[in-house]
Amino acid sequence: MTTALPRWPYPRTIAHRGAGKLAPENTLAAFRHGASFGYRMFEFDVKLSADGKPVLLHDATLERTTSGRGRADALTLGELAQLDAGSWHSPAYAGEPIPTLAAVAAYTRANGLHVNIEIKPVPGTEARTGAAVALDALALWAGAAVPPLLSSFSEAALEAARRVAPDLPRALLLDKLPADWLDRLARLGCVALDANHRELDRNVIEAAHRAGYRVACYTVNDPDRAAALLEWGVDAVITDAVDLIAPQHGGESGADRQMKAG
Repeated sequence: MTTALPRWPYPRTIAHRGAGKLAPENTLAAFRHGASFGYRMFEFDVKLSADGKPVLLHDATLERTTSGRGRADALTLGELAQLDAGSWHSPAYAGEPIPTLAAVAAYTRANGLHVNIEIKPVPGTEARTGAAVALDALALWAGAAVPPLLSSFSEAALEAARRVAPDLPRALLLDKLPADWLDRLARLGCVALDANHRELDRNVIEAAHRAGYRVACYTVNDPDRAAALLEWGVDAVITDAVDLIAPQHGGESGADRQMKAG
């Protein structure tokens, strides 16, 4: 028996961290650069500042992508706002700030763009981060025709997000597919699996769809691989290669067509 697939109002291509590696990741500059290639949806990482404000940052520490040092959650929002999050990438982006989730909501909503918020807790803050990010997302995207998609590798974060904002769609991120991956999706009330693309083949995608789950995958930078995954019925590919992989803005996936035919 095939379970009906949940609504999936998102594009089939999603820009990773804004514009992949072409601009400083997780900045508004990267979103604008990704949008210049026609991308309409952006994946990005969110964690909490010391005073509990959601900000865009991938790492638990500051050194790789900012002028700061130490734990990201040791600084308040005001302190994080003083850091340079662009110079590490290239001189053209010197002085680019770390954006807040509120700033991203303002930009994307004003421009008709969609978002995949990856909840990326500093270790030890999983439940608190999941709840805080979900509550803020619920408020910031209130009334939006297309809600933000929440995702995380942390099941504790997704459980907390589900508790405080059950109506926001969630996806479980998995680098390797465990034997019980379908059970995990069910337990967390997810609408989608978001897997390392190397873990996917046609059979896995079809199994997810039969069970009633959408399938997204990361990080697909080869155009031929992206084309194959989309042909197999993947609902969305997340890519750094916004300059090489043409954006696809939705429409029926192979899974949707099969459901109608059935």
